[in-house]
Amino acid sequence: MFNRLLGFFSNDLAIDLGTASTLIYVKGKGIVSDEPSVVAVKKDGRGKRVLAVGKEAKAMLGRTPGNIVAIRPLKDGVIADFEITEEMLKYFITKVHNRRLLVRPRVIIGVPSGITQVEKRAVKESAFSAGAAEVYLIEEPMAAAIGAGLPITEPSGSMIVDIGGGTSEIAVISLAGIVQAKSIRVGGDKLDEVIVQYIKRKYNLSIGTGVAETIKKELGLPMPQEADKTFVIKGSNLITGIPTTLEIEAGEIREALNEPVNAIVEAIKHVLEITPPELAADLVDKGIVLAGGGALIKNLDIIIREETQLPVTIADDPLTCVVKGAGKVLDEIKLIKEVTIPN
Repeated sequence: MFNRLLGFFSNDLAIDLGTASTLIYVKGKGIVSDEPSVVAVKKDGRGKRVLAVGKEAKAMLGRTPGNIVAIRPLKDGVIADFEITEEMLKYFITKVHNRRLLVRPRVIIGVPSGITQVEKRAVKESAFSAGAAEVYLIEEPMAAAIGAGLPITEPSGSMIVDIGGGTSEIAVISLAGIVQAKSIRVGGDKLDEVIVQYIKRKYNLSIGTGVAETIKKELGLPMPQEADKTFVIKGSNLITGIPTTLEIEAGEIREALNEPVNAIVEAIKHVLEITPPELAADLVDKGIVLAGGGALIKNLDIIIREETQLPVTIADDPLTCVVKGAGKVLDEIKLIKEVTIPN
């Protein structure tokens, strides 16, 4: 009975505080929340007031009247708006605890490996202000590697490439430590942005990031034999201002995405170049594991395989690797000190 009560009041949380989505894992329950990292705010004479958070707020993106703005408080994987991030975290934490405001959870949060001291402090302070009793930070590639089931504590090299909304995290891990890593501020959002700019430049058509995201998911990075596949998009003509329908070819999207995709490939090559030879030798057999939403971009794994000449696999359920990995660390207390960022 006591153990059941203890389980009921267990309030430890793992949070993947992502640029695009925030996922929350509760110890003993698994993933309980997966919502967009968006907050709708109303501005009036009394300042800013939060109207909606998550899915409800995302539905308002690009569709709000002048005094209501839908804000994404995280940019490139880090906090851009401290106050709004705090409100968002507070909302998610109280929601997963069924509005029990007195609960003060122990929280572990995934952060980019290139995070600065100032950014670390901002993440911690946001979590404390949102009601956390203790806050631990774990580098996203480490959490993603644990969530993907890589043998991170063994004396052999494992390589993870975690492509999120704001950043791509590349790391080689051995003996529960990151041996070499690189974090670049190129992720799913950048790919959407590039598609928006390409369509605007080539066709004088303005499309929203939601349409760009759909194009990216549908067409991905088509191979030459798929280049003439077509896709219909809707937007606003920049010259006439009239809503217009346009048919684009898959090959054009591949062309548009070349630059950001090359940046990810070059970052992977850079990490491989500076990896100690003993660990690099392990990667010849074990290869590279892709995680994060970017892992689902069609043919990206094939392009990385061709460029690196290494086996490339996509993690099971790549979108949840970071939060599941952070959750496993919560379940294994001895791992916390080994893999989290020292205070």
